[in-house]
Amino acid sequence: MKVLYIGGTGEISYSCVHASLARKQEVSVFNRGRNDESLPAGVRRIVGDMADQTAYAALGKENFDVICQFNAYDLKQIERDLSIFGGHCGQYLFISSASAYLKPPRGDVITEATPLVNPYWAYSRAKAQIEDRLMQAHADKKIPVTIVRPSHTYRRHYPGTCIEGDANAWRMLNGRPVVIHGDGTSLWTMTHADDFAVPFARLLGNPKALGEAFHITTDRAYSWIHIMTVMAQSLGAEANFVYVPTQTLIRYNPEWTGKLLGDKTWSTMFDNSKVKTVAG
Repeated sequence: MKVLYIGGTGEISYSCVHASLARKQEVSVFNRGRNDESLPAGVRRIVGDMADQTAYAALGKENFDVICQFNAYDLKQIERDLSIFGGHCGQYLFISSASAYLKPPRGDVITEATPLVNPYWAYSRAKAQIEDRLMQAHADKKIPVTIVRPSHTYRRHYPGTCIEGDANAWRMLNGRPVVIHGDGTSLWTMTHADDFAVPFARLLGNPKALGEAFHITTDRAYSWIHIMTVMAQSLGAEANFVYVPTQTLIRYNPEWTGKLLGDKTWSTMFDNSKVKTVAG
């Protein structure tokens, strides 16, 4: 099975490439070749820029069995993919986002039936719009589609809140206080990319995945106090937390509205029964 990763060296996709190889999939990666991590042996690297129309269009002529699109964020990019890969692949797998689910959440656990309505984050709304367009294309038999929604997934970087995780790590190491939104007791689900990648690779070429959407997360959730305390312990640093209401933080910096009200403010837990049924 010939699999093309558009991306392939990112925080999530790098682990997925390894998981594909473990399943004996023939893997190619299309990106700009600027990441400092080397790809594993057996991966074919196609160096190119998505902005290069000629180089990108040439990918469609290779008739890959599976296209894994990790780097699309607006409808214009998707329309181009539909024109290039429609009729030229057996499965188009789009990486969406679990942040697209309804905010604030209703009920205790999110399933794939939860509506995709996020009034606080344009990024999440764009992902939901793309999903609608792709499912329409699937229904019209233009391209076979699978959608995957990661939540907070990490590999090389520490987990962030409204502030990037590695910046918080620097603050811990230098004795600076670290802001936690709210009182730190809301529950949050975090997934290591290696754990995400195992079921992900099992969706590739899987006929039961066609026309379906799945989130892939751990089944556990932890308070932000616990997450940030463990982070400090891993650094050998003292935890010095300052608790600030979310509304105060976004008044200070409106750009944090999406990351907080659109995502991390709320307790978030997921039911992974659907992906387990298909991927094991």
